[in-house]
Amino acid sequence: MKKLHFPQPFNHQHPPVRNVNEIFEEQLTFGQRAADSVARFVGTWKFIIIQTIILAIWVTLNIVAWFHHWDPYPFILMNLTLSFQAAYTAPLIMMSQNRQAEHDRIEAHNDYLINQKSEKEIRAILEHLAAQDEALLELHEMLREKRGKE
Repeated sequence: MKKLHFPQPFNHQHPPVRNVNEIFEEQLTFGQRAADSVARFVGTWKFIIIQTIILAIWVTLNIVAWFHHWDPYPFILMNLTLSFQAAYTAPLIMMSQNRQAEHDRIEAHNDYLINQKSEKEIRAILEHLAAQDEALLELHEMLREKRGKE
């Protein structure tokens, strides 16, 4: 009778998987959180509607004002204000996008590491299943031989 051989049980030698999003959120600085907040707000319809209303009121008050035009046509102060807003908003949005790209790279690397761990475990499972197949075949042969002797 052939001695049955099974591989050693798989030893999990890796730390538990952690949520990359939680780790990343813990490491954010105040500036990164502010940039994300600005980018999130500026990219909404709420922002567009509020800005449109403010600009419409600005233009209307300066066109129909009876006493004091603080920014007469061609609205140079309004253009300066919008330029100032754009000068600060664009870099904040870029910082948020760069941080998001870094987050995506970390998440992709984490996926790669998890895939490697999964591949090792699947390989161990397949080796164990192959050993079980051999054992079942050997047991089946033993039963067949025993029946033949009776």
